[in-house]
Amino acid sequence: MCHCFFVILQPLRNFLIMKLLTNAELASLLDKDIFHKISSAADSLNLECYVVGGYVRDLFLERPSNDIDVVVVGSGIQLADALKKELGRKAKLSVFRNFGTAQVKYCDLEVEFVGARKESYTHDSRKPVVEDGTLEDDQNRRDFTINALAVCLNGPRFGELVDPFDGIADMEDGIIRTPLDPDITFSDDPLRMLRCVRFAAQLNFFIEDETFDALTRNADRIQIISGERIQEELNKIMMTAAPSKGFVDLYRCGLLPRLLPELTALDIVEKRNGRAHKNNFYHTLEVLDNVSRQSDNLWLRWAALLHDIGKPKTKRWNNAQGWTFHNHNFVGSKMVPDIFRRLKLPMDAKMKYVAKLVDLHMRPIVIADDVVTDSAVRRLLNDAGDDIDDLMTLCEADITSKNEGRKKHFLENFRIVRSKLHDLKEKDYKRLLQPCIDGTEIMAMFNLQPSREVGELKKALKDAVLDNRVPNEREPLMELLMEKAKEMGLVKE
Repeated sequence: MCHCFFVILQPLRNFLIMKLLTNAELASLLDKDIFHKISSAADSLNLECYVVGGYVRDLFLERPSNDIDVVVVGSGIQLADALKKELGRKAKLSVFRNFGTAQVKYCDLEVEFVGARKESYTHDSRKPVVEDGTLEDDQNRRDFTINALAVCLNGPRFGELVDPFDGIADMEDGIIRTPLDPDITFSDDPLRMLRCVRFAAQLNFFIEDETFDALTRNADRIQIISGERIQEELNKIMMTAAPSKGFVDLYRCGLLPRLLPELTALDIVEKRNGRAHKNNFYHTLEVLDNVSRQSDNLWLRWAALLHDIGKPKTKRWNNAQGWTFHNHNFVGSKMVPDIFRRLKLPMDAKMKYVAKLVDLHMRPIVIADDVVTDSAVRRLLNDAGDDIDDLMTLCEADITSKNEGRKKHFLENFRIVRSKLHDLKEKDYKRLLQPCIDGTEIMAMFNLQPSREVGELKKALKDAVLDNRVPNEREPLMELLMEKAKEMGLVKE
């Protein structure tokens, strides 16, 4: 029996469309100029060649693919060079002699050529010792049965499927399984563990029991994989239709605590005096799925995943209020840079964007829980800037209450907030939010250096504009500035 644990919010599994194809039908699907030219070049060189891996898998799953992998029993570089000559000037050839591979780019296609090979590994490294091999050797080293499919491109056998591990049957059953011993497969290259979870999430497949158990046994091996390769797979999981499935699998097999312990720390529910807080781990995954239904923005999805990571550090018990997580948004935002640095995620504007949304994600909720005023919305717009729409998407996704009345109240108030935001944008309030008297002028007027006093004076002007107490015009602002300066003892009576 396969592992089929899902977050309760997940819908019943929908299998991808799987089409059984005969060799004749495969030949028809491969009836394209690029494959005939590869076939012609291979036959002229007397080289056996096959299209393999994801391209073949996606033919059966009726998924589009422009990335073509070709295995050659012999020199892949030699066949790539011959294809380049067949295609002419429009084709670009790149040769990687250290790896024995070559790439031909032609129009919107990328064709990777590699000689059939067999690999052997040492325990402390994922870099294999590579030797020339047969097609069988090459299929044996593939990560999963559904990626070990090969279709012959040589003239007499054009379209002939080679499926030694019943990958077609596994696709029909919707399972991910390794061709050989999964412990060896994952120990040799631990990145395959993340790929296993990623394929299960992308295709909405189950991970076969023996394969899943091997994930658990080999989870510690992930430490030898670079952060760059890990983040690439995490991002692919993040971009699936329902990322929660991938993160639940990562958690259950023991990989997630090693990659994102800040996230698994949320899977704690404490009860005191009969009052318990919600499980913030599964709440987070629900928010992530909610966001994913609304947006393909990878970094907004990261903000959803990390929005509550500050809660374990801020959890307190209050006899009157019960469990509280005051300031968890601010604490969480300060945790984001370390997480991004560890996972080799970009430390540029993308990281700052995620940290900003984590910091601000409570603001619209506070507004929506009270009377929605123009002043509060103006402040929100000022702080969120161009990211205001993404922030609102995150906050709406964060409403996962099972109390339908409360949920309806928040969502209705969010609608009002969005309406007010629209009106304020229409009136170009962004231009008005910064007072026309700046800090440089204030320092010159009162002979001050950059200091707390300058900050207080600027804030007084800004608050007055935001609260609509004075127009953003020089004369009334100057009057207000002088009053505040007198209160602070900066101007003599």
